Amino acid sequence: MSILKIAGVNMDIAWKDKAQNFRTIENEFLDTKADIFLLPEMFSTGFCMEAEEVADRHLETLTWMKSFARSKNSAVAGSASVEKNGKFYNRFYFVFPDGTFEYYDKRHLFSYSGEDKIYTAGTERKIVEYKGFRILLQVCFDLRFPVFSRNQDDYDAILYVANWPSSRVEAWKSLLKARSIENQSFLFGLNRIGIDGYKNDYEESSLVYFPDGKEISKRENNIVLSEWNLEELKEFRTKFPFLAERDEFEI
Repeated sequence: MSILKIAGVNMDIAWKDKAQNFRTIENEFLDTKADIFLLPEMFSTGFCMEAEEVADRHLETLTWMKSFARSKNSAVAGSASVEKNGKFYNRFYFVFPDGTFEYYDKRHLFSYSGEDKIYTAGTERKIVEYKGFRILLQVCFDLRFPVFSRNQDDYDAILYVANWPSSRVEAWKSLLKARSIENQSFLFGLNRIGIDGYKNDYEESSLVYFPDGKEISKRENNIVLSEWNLEELKEFRTKFPFLAERDEFEI
């Protein structure tokens, strides 16, 4: 039986302060045990358009994630502002307990904030395999594009990390539930909290779903916890084989 325990942090990200954010995460998760520790979008700096100032040029965030993963003997996942060969990326790292990693570069950049003028869009979906689960990595604005995230019977769960403000939070809540149901997958949507450097407000709105639309998390202070059972997912998909009737298309 494959069981996956995930812990996400509702985090008030310190603006442009990587060291402080690393300390906050370590303190929040001090006594937490999980298979995956999930962190918000651009958790080390906030969703910041001053990429020249904040982007990792020496793998600062990835280096810390590797250290944290080893110390917890667990995976850790979250996105960071990264510079590579003169280009900037909103890069979602998935770091395994041994320090190896995979990554996904955010495909749908948020033009409303000018993200598309500063960062370079990714071109490929990324599915990682961990403890028997196939997991699709997605970032914030990707949530509004269901074709890109459509389950081709190639994943079991979706991780969304975000900085999604209170002014549009109803869309966040509705679309998370829809993506879980339509793709018959576990889904963890982790949002930040607090106020960022642009005075945007973020409310507690992290959500976890089973593919029947039921919310399946518990909260301990700022930690959102969920446990996924792969056999339960397989039984649900066998009983309701809707994915087999999906439309075929290519992106």
